[in-house]
Amino acid sequence: MLIVLALVAAVVLAVWQPWRGSAEPAASTSLPPTPTAPSASPSSSPTMAPAPSTPTAVETTPAPDPSGTAPSVAACSTAGISVHAVTDQDVYAAGALPKLSITLSNTSTTPCLINVGTATQSFVITSGSDTWWRSTDCQSESSDQVVQLAAGQTVSSVSPLQWDRTRSSVDTCGSSRPRASPGYYHLSVSIGGIQAADTKMFELR
Repeated sequence: MLIVLALVAAVVLAVWQPWRGSAEPAASTSLPPTPTAPSASPSSSPTMAPAPSTPTAVETTPAPDPSGTAPSVAACSTAGISVHAVTDQDVYAAGALPKLSITLSNTSTTPCLINVGTATQSFVITSGSDTWWRSTDCQSESSDQVVQLAAGQTVSSVSPLQWDRTRSSVDTCGSSRPRASPGYYHLSVSIGGIQAADTKMFELR
């Protein structure tokens, strides 16, 4: 169950939908279909927005053609990328569904390439040592989306992934699931093979 992201940065990022920012996707990549990974059209800034049951995809401006004369751009390194988990609220009333997002920043001084397609996005919700939900448990489709992030660029989700407050399992994708009890939960995310350094805590009532 992942999503798609859209532009937010002033400079030019599966995972988990269109994104906000100003990154540039590789010319050969394309966004997944709306049902599982909303499609996005190229723009001067990247966008990422998750769909209800898939990772997020990214909308960006096409990166320079590798076969062209433009200087080659290296892959992003873990040290130069900052990933953060985001929720639309800190406290959710009974029945309210949390909306989950990812924020991705290129903290280096040079542009770099990273795969932000739905295939590289992961959202995990835990309560203490208990893992309650994984976006990858029942993901129906996935795709790759290589984009170029400018130095200092930040992109974040536009259409967050919504958690239905149930426990996920690869064995319960087509059946009913136990509902989460009131309490505190943590969201951890990763994208492009880079894990967020922190988690986002929120409360269900």
